[in-house]
Amino acid sequence: MEKINRGAEDAAKSAAPIFKSAITSMTFSDATNILMGNKNAATQYLEGATKTQLYNQFNPVIVKSLDKFGAIEYWEKIVTKYNSLPFVNDVNPRLDDYVTTSALNGLFKMVEKKELGIRTNLQERTTDLLKQVFAKQDNK
Repeated sequence: MEKINRGAEDAAKSAAPIFKSAITSMTFSDATNILMGNKNAATQYLEGATKTQLYNQFNPVIVKSLDKFGAIEYWEKIVTKYNSLPFVNDVNPRLDDYVTTSALNGLFKMVEKKELGIRTNLQERTTDLLKQVFAKQDNK
């Protein structure tokens, strides 16, 4: 499990340029919706703008980590057998998809937590830009 986590951490390092691209291609309307939107509006924007690209970036790294132990093949055999049982809820037989999706969900939960902090805690607005931008949100 530790190697799987390391694979996900390695993949996560590649998220910054993808996030940066989504932010720099943001429209004025996107920015306004984020600023005046729900407490997780920025997270929702980033998830919508980056999730497919992040999945494509993370998945090969995770596959490589899982293949080191043959975990993908082992998981698929066991889960396929499990899914054939009556009265059970099917489980995703693709371990790499499950791990990649879980890693992305965890990443976006962390982003959402940071966003909430920035929106609600003045001390988390650590740059002049954050202070200036979110001052408008405070007055809505």
